Amino acid sequence: MSHPSEFYFPAPRQQKFCSQCGTLNVRKLLEGDNRERDLCEACGAVHYQNPRLVVGTLPILGDKILLCLRAIEPRANTWTLPAGFMELGEAMDEGAARETQEEAGVRIELGQLYTVIDIPHVDQVHVYFLAKALGPELDPGPETLEARWYGLEDIPWDNLAFKSVSTTLKHYLRERETGHFETHHYSLGLTKR
Repeated sequence: MSHPSEFYFPAPRQQKFCSQCGTLNVRKLLEGDNRERDLCEACGAVHYQNPRLVVGTLPILGDKILLCLRAIEPRANTWTLPAGFMELGEAMDEGAARETQEEAGVRIELGQLYTVIDIPHVDQVHVYFLAKALGPELDPGPETLEARWYGLEDIPWDNLAFKSVSTTLKHYLRERETGHFETHHYSLGLTKR
């Protein structure tokens, strides 16, 4: 199943005004660079736009995994792993644990880095950690309509939010058989040009 987010190419992010002096920026190719940047011609500040990091977990309780039904766009009313944008001033693992708490309200013991998935056409990198749930209790936050423990045979494959989620789940199902979990790095989709 393809996801709308796989084919959506958002407009390039642009910083209209200089964060240092407030002057209107221009977009231009700078000497020695390989792409256009937002530049303040008044003070000379160059404003770089970099990928956004989405961090989350794959929470496991016995033979069940935790999924959250999204209350927000994009892909509202679809199931996802608890995840969200990393905040300034936090490490990836801290962000993943925070997002898991905010979206599902589950207590976890964070495990190893599991998947790193580049999604260049939406300027994002999705990072998931394995996590052991410390109990079945769930208390989802406002970005989640419902949090639910799914048996491995009951995963709603036709209603998953993002390809990064299905990719992570498929790796877990394969490696669960052997009990040996490796970190995986993938690139999904096309590069944005």
